[in-house]
Amino acid sequence: MAAPKTPAPKLKNDEVDTHLVRSLADILNDTDLTEIEVERGDLRIRVAREFTVAAPVQYAAAPAPVAHAAPAAAAPAAAAAMPSDPATIVAKSGEEVKSPMVGTAYLQASPEAPPFCQPGDKVKKGQTLLIVEAMKTMNPIQAPRDGVVVEILVGDAQPVEFGEPLVLLEA
Repeated sequence: MAAPKTPAPKLKNDEVDTHLVRSLADILNDTDLTEIEVERGDLRIRVAREFTVAAPVQYAAAPAPVAHAAPAAAAPAAAAAMPSDPATIVAKSGEEVKSPMVGTAYLQASPEAPPFCQPGDKVKKGQTLLIVEAMKTMNPIQAPRDGVVVEILVGDAQPVEFGEPLVLLEA
């Protein structure tokens, strides 16, 4: 791995052991360490590797525009769905069927298939309401009880969070 070691020369008190510094630098190059420090009496030598951050900054900066663009697009959609007249707002009652995981919600088994359910449909306990895909696994979200679908609260292929309401069921 490393070249045979030669004994370090005797040094005066104010001299730096360049042989030791080079040996420490070689150790950094041969390993994944980012810094190494050696202490001998009053002498303390620390050698650290300096990294450029150009690549990580590019990766960190790339998602930022996407993350900021999504809420901006979602805000007008939410505003359009909300009636402007408070008298027209009707409280919808029912049981929220929530997402058990983070993933992507799909309202049908495939793009050409019909939706699993639609508002107004009567569903039975255990019937698939939609699918949440997480880590390339399709997880059916089933009705917790018999009822009527009042509203589907997510869109097809929409990302969902853990605990996010997906469907509103009424008895």
